[in-house]
Order: sequence, then C-alpha cells, then structure tokens
Amino acid sequence: MADNNNLKRSRSPEANGAESSSDDDFGPALPSDVPPKKKRKLPYESLYVDALPKGSRYSKSLMHKDQVISVKVAPHPVDFVITTSIDGVVKFWKKVAQGIEFAKEYKAHNGQIRSSSISADGASFATAGDEDDNSIKIFDVVTFDLLTILNLDSPPTAIAWVHKRGSSPLLAVGVGKIIRIYDGRGDRSDPMQSLSSFHRAPVTAMAYNDAYDCVVSADSSGMVEYWQPREPFEKPTSVYKMKSATSLFDFKKSRSVPASITMSPSRNQFATISFPDRQIRIFDFASAKVHRVYDESLQTITDMQQAGTAIVKLEEVEFGRRMAVEREIDSAAVKPRVNVAWDESGHFIAYGSILGVKIVNTVTNRVVKLYGKDEPFRALNVDLYQGAPQRKDIMTVSMAASANPLLQEAEERDPILFCSGFGKVRFYMFTNLEQISKSERDIQNERPRQLGGKKEKQEKKAQSGTSATIHTTYGDIQLRLFPEIAPKTVENFVTHSRNGYYNNTIFHRVIRRFMIQCGDPLGDGTGGESIWGREFEDEFSSLKHDKPYTLSMANAGPNTNASQFFITTVERAPWLDNKHTIFGRATQGMDVVHRIENTKVYKEKPAEDIKIISISVS
Repeated sequence: MADNNNLKRSRSPEANGAESSSDDDFGPALPSDVPPKKKRKLPYESLYVDALPKGSRYSKSLMHKDQVISVKVAPHPVDFVITTSIDGVVKFWKKVAQGIEFAKEYKAHNGQIRSSSISADGASFATAGDEDDNSIKIFDVVTFDLLTILNLDSPPTAIAWVHKRGSSPLLAVGVGKIIRIYDGRGDRSDPMQSLSSFHRAPVTAMAYNDAYDCVVSADSSGMVEYWQPREPFEKPTSVYKMKSATSLFDFKKSRSVPASITMSPSRNQFATISFPDRQIRIFDFASAKVHRVYDESLQTITDMQQAGTAIVKLEEVEFGRRMAVEREIDSAAVKPRVNVAWDESGHFIAYGSILGVKIVNTVTNRVVKLYGKDEPFRALNVDLYQGAPQRKDIMTVSMAASANPLLQEAEERDPILFCSGFGKVRFYMFTNLEQISKSERDIQNERPRQLGGKKEKQEKKAQSGTSATIHTTYGDIQLRLFPEIAPKTVENFVTHSRNGYYNNTIFHRVIRRFMIQCGDPLGDGTGGESIWGREFEDEFSSLKHDKPYTLSMANAGPNTNASQFFITTVERAPWLDNKHTIFGRATQGMDVVHRIENTKVYKEKPAEDIKIISISVS
C-alpha cells in the first residue's frame, strides 16, 4: 500500500511543531504566512487500537482438508465463525470465552464453493457452488443446520443476503448478468424476482446496506450499481442523484473489477478491493464518492521496496519470493478470495498485503498495526471478532455496581483477527497472546490427505492444476482444467504455463465458427515440444466436442501431442472426437474468444498479432 504514512514528508520542527496532513504537500512550497494544516487526529484512537488483537504473530491455526477460501464472523450475540474450503466443505466454529471450538462440518457442494454470504444479523449463511454443482446451500447459523437447497439451471457467480434485521430473509443470486431474488427460508425454489436491467456482464460481487435498504453490485466489466431489493427495484432516493457525479466509474476507467465489497459497521461507507489495479477504495455510501484510495499494485510495491519507503524493508531474496506469490494472486481462482474487513468502530480497515495484514486508520491515513509480517503465508481473506463472548445481554444497576469478579470476567473482550493464506489448508488466528510456542500453535485437527507411499502422487498433483487464465492482448480467458481425466496433458500445459513457455506466443491459426489455435513458440504451426522433450500419447475419454469453448490438444496425428492447443467456437465438432485430447473448457472470457475468432485473417493467420501475455494456473 502506498500509504501516505510512508510517502509524506514531515515539516521541520520550526514550523510551529505541526505536520501537514494534505496529500498534496510534496516537494518545495512558496513562502506563506498561512499556518500549516494540522495533522488529522482520530479521537480516542488508542482505545480503538487497544480493542484489536495485541499479538503480531498468529497464536493458533486450524485445518481443512483442502485450501481454505473464506473465514466469516457472525457478530454478537450469534458469535460463530464459519470457514469454507475449495473442496466444498463448510465448517462451523463456536466462539467461546477464549478462542473457538469446532461445532459441525458439512460437505456442502460437489465442486468448489464460488461465493458465500452471511446476513447482517449473523443468523443466516449461504454458499454457492460452481458449474459442477449449480446449487445454493442455506444454513441456520445459530443451530448450524442446513435449511434448504436451491438448485439452479446455471452456476451462480455471486450471492448476498439482502434483508433487514428481523424481516423475512431474502437472498440475491447473480446468475451470469441476471440477479435473482430468492426466499431465504426455502419456502419457494423458484426466484421471486429476476432482474436483468442492471448489468450487461456477469455479476462478480454484491453487498447489502441495511441502513439504506440498498444493494451494491458489480460485474466483470467494472460497472457498479445501486438498487433496492424490493419494488420498484431502483436506486433509493436517499443516495446520489446523478451517477456521473459519483466515483462508481473509477473501476471502468481503470479497467478493473471489484473482487469484494464490504459495508462499514455504520453503513455510511463501503470498501472494495479490485483487480488488476490492486487498489483498495473507501467510498462514502450516500454520495458514492471515493474517500480514500490505497495502492497495492505490484509496481508501487516494487518502487517502495527500492526506495526504502515501505513500512518494512524486506531482504531482496525474501522480497522476490513474496512477489512471486503476489503474481499468483492475480489468477481468476484466487481473486474472489481477497477482501477488506472493517473493525467495529468503522474507522479502521484490515486487508492482506505482501507485508502481512495491515490495519489502516482511514481517518489519519496511517498503518497502525501490522500482523504476520514474519509468517510463512500471504493472507487473503480476513475478518475480525471484537466482542465479549460471555457478556450478559441484560445488566441491572446492582450488577453493574457490584465488584463481582465473574461479571468483570464476562465483560472481558477476546479480539481475534482471522485470515486464510494463499495455497494453505489452514486458517490463522491472531489474538491477545504475545508469548507463543511455535511448536504448539498449528493444530492437527484433520488427517493429512497424503501419507508415506503417496508422496509421489502428492508431488505430481502439485505439478497439476484445476483452473487457468490465459492473459491475452485482447483480454483474459478463464479455463477449467480436467487433471483427473487427462493428467498428462494437464501436467504438460500447467508446467509450460508456469515456466513461461507460452509467454508472448501468438494465436497463429484462427478459423471463424470453428476454433482458435495457439501454443507454438515459432508462430507458424510447425513448432513446439512437450515438457518431456518428445511427443506424448493421447488421453481420450467420455468427453466429446459437443459444446463450444472446449479446450483440446492440437496434433499431427495419433500420439503426437506437444505444446499446441486450441479452443473450439463451433457448437459441435464430432469429427474431432477420439482424435484430439480434451483437457478443459473455457468458463469465462467467451467474448475474448469470439473477438479473436472474428479478427481479420490472411490464410487462417490473424493479420495483426494477438499474443498470449502469460498463463496463470491455480
């Protein structure tokens, strides 16, 4: 984050002992009789900071069997923590006097969990599956029971609870560019309303503001909309009048997409983090104007490291290692896991960065705490618990006046910062404990998935992947890979991608209404080799070329696979079955595929080079 704490220069002590808080006070200034602006101050800042966890290193970590996607906190008096992982598992943890205890586990989805949401009152929780599942699971948090299942005709892309406290639960579900409103109690399996006028691209994130009874939704083109989840389903009158007077077009201008939207506790602000510009923006809700912007772009991080202005100076080797992880976060599978969390006061935000989890005072514009700067993981999804789990809801005058130590103990807070880590099967807890034994903090609450003789299989799995994004000069194409069906083909593709083999290669063969082909370093269809330095065998399966956007290997005959591959655009191509190995399908970026398909060509080669910039795998 190019936080102003690091970039501002202090005035000399002679300048009335004051510092400027203006973001424009850089470099020399003309003489002036006007006294300098006083530094911004947050009243009672020390009290707010004291309500945060004191330990800068995590005191405990707990496991899932697969990578943890999200950690969500249900606020007091519900006091639950809910974690999800990419294998479709949901775990409920009950907040107790010190720490959390396991309550229940569900195998909620057959595929990955694409999105999850907890209601404003913390009583309802929902998860959305991917294209292998096409379902929504709705849970009652207090009883940690599965209430109902909503089966959809298409995979959901984003979900959010959109009802006020105490009212009938409503769940908004983004299905492509359409938003559907469902009965959150599960009394109806069909949508109560389908809204198709807000977005022209798939919905990627939604958040509900119960104070304004308004939903903020964003799509993959960078458009952000305000709307109410009730008739007439329009922007509320209590917010901005003209969208042109807001900052909502900033994402479109920067060609970026919000990965998450989080409302502040006061509901007067909301925070977003977007990609690929990697900026954290704080918006005033009513005016929809940006109040703060924090830059976590790779260029800014590099510049600050080289200039020595970062809040922590890393060794060059360690900086290089962490930057490699930062580049992986740009992949389509990882970006939705990144978020921004608010503290209970609404004055501080928490988010993961290359240096650890930053706590930023949005009033003074300064980093006040840094968690996990020396820990071996990159924090992605974060949330804060700052309640007193044993607090009594009813306090009489006599109880308050007494010196009962049990009552005082019940009022004690147990703040915890929760976070997931990139590529980690654990989630981490930062608490008030500062003296920590490293040998005891990682709890083995799950059996390892691979043991002893399965080490070779584990290493081979690490060389594979389940999704990839082709970054082209025309845009991104997101792929789902099939390592279980075509393991050798996927391993070849993934290894080449990670090694940069496809970087700066072109789409050398394009046939409209048929396919687009690439993967040849020579650029003429005659080059390329496999990771083994020789041609490898076909891996045919029950999969057919019976739908567009199928990802297959190009070859010169049976068992002649090397590096070239293609994506179909035709509805069906049965003549390709059992001749070309299918190892994936495109799931997003179809508009990019068609733009490449419809480019001007000469003898099947695009007149203008269309390049693969890189391919990221997860």
